[in-house]
Amino acid sequence: MSINNCFNVWDFRAKAKRRLPRPFWDYLEGSADDGYTFDRNMAAFDDYELMPRYLVDVAKIDMTTKVLGQTLDWPVFLAPTGASRMWHPGAEPAAARAAAKSGTLYTLSTVATTSIEDVAAASDGSKMFQIYVLRDKGLNEHLIERCKAANFAALCLTVDVPNLGNRERDLRNGFSSPPKLTARTLASIAAHPRWLAGFAKKPDLSFANIKDWMAGQEHKPMSTQAPMSTQAYVGAAFDPSVDWDRAADMIKKWNGPFAIKGILSVEDARRAVEIGATAVMISNHGGRQLDGVPAPIDLIADVADAVGDRIEVIMDSGVRRGTHVVKALARGAKAVAIGRPYLYALAAGGEPGVDRMLELLRLEVRRAMALTGVTSVDEITEDHVRALR
Repeated sequence: MSINNCFNVWDFRAKAKRRLPRPFWDYLEGSADDGYTFDRNMAAFDDYELMPRYLVDVAKIDMTTKVLGQTLDWPVFLAPTGASRMWHPGAEPAAARAAAKSGTLYTLSTVATTSIEDVAAASDGSKMFQIYVLRDKGLNEHLIERCKAANFAALCLTVDVPNLGNRERDLRNGFSSPPKLTARTLASIAAHPRWLAGFAKKPDLSFANIKDWMAGQEHKPMSTQAPMSTQAYVGAAFDPSVDWDRAADMIKKWNGPFAIKGILSVEDARRAVEIGATAVMISNHGGRQLDGVPAPIDLIADVADAVGDRIEVIMDSGVRRGTHVVKALARGAKAVAIGRPYLYALAAGGEPGVDRMLELLRLEVRRAMALTGVTSVDEITEDHVRALR
């Protein structure tokens, strides 16, 4: 299937599944425990119906919105995702350029396979850096200073990984950093020659922004002679003792637009307001962390009502359609972030794949707005959605 024959996110997903070796597909699509949260993230959108208003002049639709200090051409941006090099040799720069062409924001992960500086050089579009609280406080500060020097517009602190979720697909596949080449892995890679050819062009899968620090640790997880499981890697690098005071300290050091990602309660959203965050991202990490938690679409209204206009509310996890975006905005979100959808497209067709997926989704959002009877993002209100339960 050519990417020109992909007409929605699901088409890109099907193509990505065919192109990727099994361990890499499982890592992309995998979820924690039994996958309840992963499934619920998408299914929950079906619990809400759009309530259109007709005889409205919708000849002109304005999808622009302002979030995290950036004016976006439409209310969808690219969430942080680790190790994009696993899906395509274009890696993070390809996704960043596609986001810029689409007039939206790209978020670079701490565990990206491309450095802060190289992504900045690859794209002059709006960029945010997602940071974890690492055990080495000096490294955290170093990353922040590098982002400032590279003119990143915002910082995003992910708070829902004090420990890595139980991702059993990865355990069965022996997934590690770097990948452990078992007989099963090698057989799957051999069965996907196109992926292998792309990987051979640039086989480095190290985490570019922290590899020098990790190489100096006792376990040396970046050494190809000593693969380290993702669980062990997180245990070695991430600080599980992080608290609100550490988050407040980061906000002060950054001194700019700052999002806290992984919020799932009204109480935590209020705390984010108190410590000076610019935005909260209601997210359950795409179902990859704690299984059995609520879907973000179910939480937006309560959080938005609690914080009012004191902080921006962004939704992440489960968005696959333009109607999902409109429902999230109607529930009170300022914008939504997507992760797996753009990775499907990257795996399926590199940068052109991400270009096409974003354009298709953007057209879906515009169409949904027109058919709902709204001409701008600001016109979308709670009156445009109805909860079924």
